[in-house]
Amino acid sequence: MTYLLALDQGTSSSRSIVFDAEGHIKAMAQLELPQMFPQPGWVEHDPMEIWRTQLATARQVLAEAGLKAGDIHAVGITNQRETTLVWNRRTGQPIHHAIVWQDRRAEPTCAQLRARGLADTIQQKTGLLIDAYFSGTKLKWLLDNVPQARDMAARGELAFGTVDSWLIWQLTGGRVHATDVTNAARTMLFNVHTNAWDAELLEALDIPPGLMPEVRPSSSHFGDIQPELLGQAIPIGGVAGDQQSALFGQACFKAGMAKNTYGTGCFMLMHTGNGFQTSHNGLITTSAAQTTTATEFALEGSVFVGGAVVQWLRDGLHAIQSSSEVQTLAQSVPDSGGVVMVPAFTGLGAPYWQPEARGTITGLTRGTTIAHIARAALESIAYQSAALLQAMSRDAVQAGAAPVAELRVDGGACVNDLLMQFQADLLGIPVIRPAVTETTALGAAFLAGLSTGVYASTEELSSLWRAERRFLPTLSPQRASGLMGEWERAVRQASLT
Repeated sequence: MTYLLALDQGTSSSRSIVFDAEGHIKAMAQLELPQMFPQPGWVEHDPMEIWRTQLATARQVLAEAGLKAGDIHAVGITNQRETTLVWNRRTGQPIHHAIVWQDRRAEPTCAQLRARGLADTIQQKTGLLIDAYFSGTKLKWLLDNVPQARDMAARGELAFGTVDSWLIWQLTGGRVHATDVTNAARTMLFNVHTNAWDAELLEALDIPPGLMPEVRPSSSHFGDIQPELLGQAIPIGGVAGDQQSALFGQACFKAGMAKNTYGTGCFMLMHTGNGFQTSHNGLITTSAAQTTTATEFALEGSVFVGGAVVQWLRDGLHAIQSSSEVQTLAQSVPDSGGVVMVPAFTGLGAPYWQPEARGTITGLTRGTTIAHIARAALESIAYQSAALLQAMSRDAVQAGAAPVAELRVDGGACVNDLLMQFQADLLGIPVIRPAVTETTALGAAFLAGLSTGVYASTEELSSLWRAERRFLPTLSPQRASGLMGEWERAVRQASLT
């Protein structure tokens, strides 16, 4: 048997999964990764803890699978995107905690960039909107605020990287300082048209070019893991940021194919092929995982609060004892009884971009029960995702392409049948859940297998993708449109608070 190892480094945990060449899971290991909140709006990780937990799960999963390093054909890496690290090239030690993607401390820098009139330039070159979410302004903060960092950077003593680069550096014993196009595309410093760091953007943020990692296609050789770490050298054959990796793992290789990941938030990506397309409907353009040096793009939209609304039901309202109980509670009533919840706990993301919005529940009556609220909470995930897909379809039509014909789904909340059926009803297209829902890790494994000869082509990978269940719409288009109208009315009310 041929086996592939995926290292899946996430915001709250580090995981390792062994897949066979057919894409079946052989074994999985996971360790929690603690987050630190030094002050409001700041989120950090310990870089050494990222490395320690990721290495520990890699060793653990090999033991659980009954395999040795020599049984692994190649390793793929997928990671939380935008999280920013800087380390000393000589010692390999970080100069500061990692600044996590959720961190907002760089917003003043973003405001300065907007004031300087750079918004259009940045969007045209990178596909991104100016936001503290992305890595570039986090890197500037580190250089400006860590003692001696700027002097060390000027002398070429420091290296910048997102989590993938940090893991590659550690795994290769400091021999490789590299990233892939999908992670580079999330920095606000990378020209997605030329697949290269942009001199004008580096200068705008006062970042020395010598800090930056080499950028490679997502499916390519990123060096070999040091033999002493796992027992034998293994090639690193694929790297991609988590959402682009999930798009790849869902076999969405052609323009118009879309996936939605239902996690703490929701992340929807639609492949747009080789052409760069600026969204006119509140989305961002990003690089898709690339198997060659040719550019590939996707439109992306992010929902800030997806599955987190279920956690709120559990931990805030104490309506349920565990997240798995929400479907039973929601199904105890035939519908939400006119209740609509907008879970804008931290504002609204795409396609609304209303950071000042706050959570609201509308339509309450004396007959409303906690079951109606639970159902409205669950439905809010589908409503937000439907708004994203409608924005994507509008962008597609405006670009002369067909609207999205089906939605492939993954992530923890996609196991909820009630949610997936309601999603299909709102969208009016099939919602398809794959047999393997660990598509983020699977994408990394596919990328590694493709570059090392396990797979001949993306067509072969498409043949391996299997559906577990198709949810077909049951509502009339008129009824679905009416429900979306009620949702948009509730969004307007949330935005007034």
